[in-house]
Amino acid sequence: MKQFFTLSVVCLFAMSSQAQEKVDKWDLRKCVDYAMKNNISVKQADVQARIAALQFQQAKDYQIPSASFNTGYGPQFGRSIDPTTNQYTTVPLMQQSYSLNGQVQIYNWGRLKNNREANNFSAQAALKDIERAVNDVAINVATYYLQVLASKEQITVSEVQIAQRKAQLEITRKQVAAGSLPELNYIQIEAQLATDSSNYISNKSAFEQNVLFLKALLNLDAALPFEVETPSVDKIPVETFSELQPEVVYKLALGNQPLQLENELKIKAAERNVAANRATMYPSFGGNYSLGTTYNNKAIDYATGKKSPYFTQLDDNFRQSLGIGLSVPIFNNGQYRINFEQSKLNLKNTVLQKDQANQTLKQNIYTSYTNAVNAFEKLNASKKNVESAQKVYDFSFKRYEVGLLSTLELITNQNNLLTAKLQLVTSEFDYVFKMKLLEFYKGQGLKL
Repeated sequence: MKQFFTLSVVCLFAMSSQAQEKVDKWDLRKCVDYAMKNNISVKQADVQARIAALQFQQAKDYQIPSASFNTGYGPQFGRSIDPTTNQYTTVPLMQQSYSLNGQVQIYNWGRLKNNREANNFSAQAALKDIERAVNDVAINVATYYLQVLASKEQITVSEVQIAQRKAQLEITRKQVAAGSLPELNYIQIEAQLATDSSNYISNKSAFEQNVLFLKALLNLDAALPFEVETPSVDKIPVETFSELQPEVVYKLALGNQPLQLENELKIKAAERNVAANRATMYPSFGGNYSLGTTYNNKAIDYATGKKSPYFTQLDDNFRQSLGIGLSVPIFNNGQYRINFEQSKLNLKNTVLQKDQANQTLKQNIYTSYTNAVNAFEKLNASKKNVESAQKVYDFSFKRYEVGLLSTLELITNQNNLLTAKLQLVTSEFDYVFKMKLLEFYKGQGLKL
C-alpha cells in the first residue's frame, strides 16, 4: 500500500510537471500582439474608426443624385379629382399611383466635395488613433513585462541567498557542535535565514502581482496559466547613445508617431470643414426630376367605350418633369455665419493641439534621453558595487570560517551583497527599458 501511494505521488508530480511544460511562454512581441487584438482601449478606438469610416461613406453618398420610388393603392370617396382625367367626380373608385422622384446637386461651391474630403481625413485620423492606442498599450505592456522579468530575477537572487545562508548555517552548526563557536552564532544565522525566507516570499508576491497586472492589461483571465519568456538581460540588444540623440529621435518621431500623424490629418479635415461651411453662405444650383403614372378602376377608354385596361392606363397616364432650382441663403438667423466662424476656431484649436503635442513629444524624448543616461551611469555604479560587495563577503566568509569574524559582521556583509545584487537587477532592467523607449520614439517599435 505504501509503495502504491508513493508511486501515485510520483505520477501526479510527473503529470503536473508535463502540464507546466506545455504552457506556452509569452515573449514581449507575443504580449504586444495579443494586447493589440484584445485590449479594451484598442477595441474602443477601432469602434470609433469604424464610425468615422461610415461618416466618410455617407459624405461620399451625398454627392450621388437622390432617387425615391413611391406607390399607393386605395379607395377614393366623395367629391374628389379623378387621377386619370383631373376632373371632379363623386363616383367611388379604386386608384393606384406610381412615382419616381429625385434631386441632383449641380453646383454648390464645393460644399459636398470639401465635406467628403473632411470626413476622409477624419477617417484616416481615426485609424491613426488606433495606432496611438496600440502604442500606449505597447508601452504599458513593456513596462509590466520588464517588471515581471525584474521581479522574477529578484526571486532567483533571493533563492541563491537562502542557499548560501543554509550553507553557512550548516557550517556554523558543526563549529558549535565542535565547541569552536558559541551557540549564539548559530541562532543569529538561523534568525537571518528566517528573514531571508520572508524576503523571498515578498519577492515572490511582487512577481505574482506584476504577472496579474500584465494579464489584466492583456485582458487575460487571471486564473489562466501564464509564463513569460526570460531573456538574459545582458543579451538584450540596445542601440548606442550616439544613435539615439534626442534631436535626431525627435525629428524621426514627428514622422512616425501616430499622434503626430493624426494631428496633421485632423488639421486637413478642419481646413476642409472651413471651406464646406463657407460654401453654405453662397447660392447653390440643383436639378430635380419626376416620373409618374396613375390607374383607377372606373376609367373608360373613350375610343371603345369600355373600361380602360390596367397597363393601358399606366402607359396613357405616364408623365415626366425636369427642373433646375436656385437656392439663395438670405437670412437664417446667422446659423451659417456662426458655423463658418466656429469651424475657423476649430481649425485654430486643432493647430494649437498639434503644437502642444509636438512640444510634449520633444520634452518626453529629451527627458527619456536624460533618464537613459542616468540609468546607464547607475547601472555601471551598481556593477561596481556588486563587485566590491562580493569581494568583501568572500573575504569575510574566509575570516568567519577560521573564527576571526563575528556572525553579525558576516550577516551584515552578506546583506550588503544581497542589496547590491537586487539593486543591480533593478538597474539593468531600468536601463534596458529607458533605452527601448528611445528606440520606440525613433520608430523601431518595442522588442527584446
